[in-house]
This record gives sequence, structure tokens and C-alpha cells, in this order.
Amino acid sequence: MSTLGLVETKSIAAGVLVADLMMKRASVELVKATTICSGRYLIQISGEREEVKTSVEAAREAGVILVATFVLSNISPEVLTALKRSPLVGRNNALSVVECKTASAGIAAADAAVKESGATLAKLVTGQGIMGKSYFVLAGELTSVQAGTRAAEHNLEKNLINTVVIPSPDFSVMNALIKVER
Repeated sequence: MSTLGLVETKSIAAGVLVADLMMKRASVELVKATTICSGRYLIQISGEREEVKTSVEAAREAGVILVATFVLSNISPEVLTALKRSPLVGRNNALSVVECKTASAGIAAADAAVKESGATLAKLVTGQGIMGKSYFVLAGELTSVQAGTRAAEHNLEKNLINTVVIPSPDFSVMNALIKVER
């Protein structure tokens, strides 16, 4: 997969309709389509860039209220891994938490953060149980974590809620947040 398309709708029913329209418009793979908090629906598709763009355009033309749309080319493998499961990270790492207003914006910001820094994407949470928001955790050397956090802040702009960088987190706090090597 070279490109990830994200569409977030304000309505679950409209989201199902949009997902159907997207799949019929272009040759793409439906990675995931699911409800998220606040009665929204998040659609994730993958494929070749032009096909993903065509599919996302079908969503924009559907006549339903969209929260956000993204077409992310050359998606980071770390983002794909974090969407499925959280990786194990070293215990002597700095970490940051980036909190976002929407699920789709958080995925896009996480991709920007890992591409522009040497930080590891240690966790990515999208929408469920947190009122449709998202957050992600970066771990690694302090300078890399800071660079990734700045990239995320720049990418998010109005979709940013808050960020924190912890240079030397307590092990118990870090272990409660992410999977840490013993």
C-alpha cells in the first residue's frame, strides 16, 4: 500500500453510504470502516495514489457532512503498525503525547511526526472511548521526540488540543501508557 485515504463523517448512517460510494468509485482496499465516539464514522482505504484520491473525492461529492478527509501518500509503516497494535519501546526513552480534535487528523499528524523525526510511534488511539478525539505517543531520544512533536503541532494547527514532552518519564507512568521493555 502506498497511499492511505481517511474520511470521517458526522453520521454513522452517512458514513456507511460514503464508504459504499468510495469503494464503487475507485479500485481501493477498505482497510477499516468503523464507528467512533460522538456518533461519527471513520473510513480508512488504501491503494495507489490516484485511485485513493478518486475515492476520497467521491466522499467529498456525496452531499453529507464530513468532519475531515485526508490523502496520505507514502504512508509511514509505523503508522500502519500502530493502527493495528502498539510496538514495544525501550524504557530509557523520552516521550510525548499529542492530543488531537479528530481521529483522522491524529493519524495524519502521527504520519508527519514519524516522517520528520527519528521518534518511534509507540501508540495511536483513534476515537473510541475519547469523544471522537485521537492521541498518539512518540518515544525515543529527546531531540527526536521534540522534533516529532513540533512536526505534529505544525501539521495539526486548529486540530491540536495539547502536547506534552516528558524528557525522562517515570517507568510506572510510561508503562501505564505504552508497552515498555523490561
